[in-house]
Amino acid sequence: MFGYVMVGTNDKARAAEFYDGLLGELGLKRIFDMYHIVGWGKKLGEPWFAVCTPVNREDATIGNGSMVAFAAETEADVDRLYNKALELGATCEGKPGLRGGGFYCAYFRDLDGNKFNFHTPGPDMRNAA
Repeated sequence: MFGYVMVGTNDKARAAEFYDGLLGELGLKRIFDMYHIVGWGKKLGEPWFAVCTPVNREDATIGNGSMVAFAAETEADVDRLYNKALELGATCEGKPGLRGGGFYCAYFRDLDGNKFNFHTPGPDMRNAA
């Protein structure tokens, strides 16, 4: 389990509005907003996600090969969350569907180009448990 995941942004206010709208769909809330960082989670002391402007004051850039994956409960949730991300201005990196390894997911890039997915076990994974 991770403690937190953070991605860079060049526009903290714009990114915060995007993630307020998107992560609220997962029941997450903004748990802090200070200096150059905004974080979302259920409560402090549990894993959280954040966006930040770089401390070195250089432009934030996306990580080639880096991705953050958010767990969803059902395939319908993956679809709904993916559509919400696109509604909020994200771009498609892979429409919802079954992928190798037996999971159901959808990929998108946020307003700064960071890559994400929403995923849930597909039928093969659920039946193997």
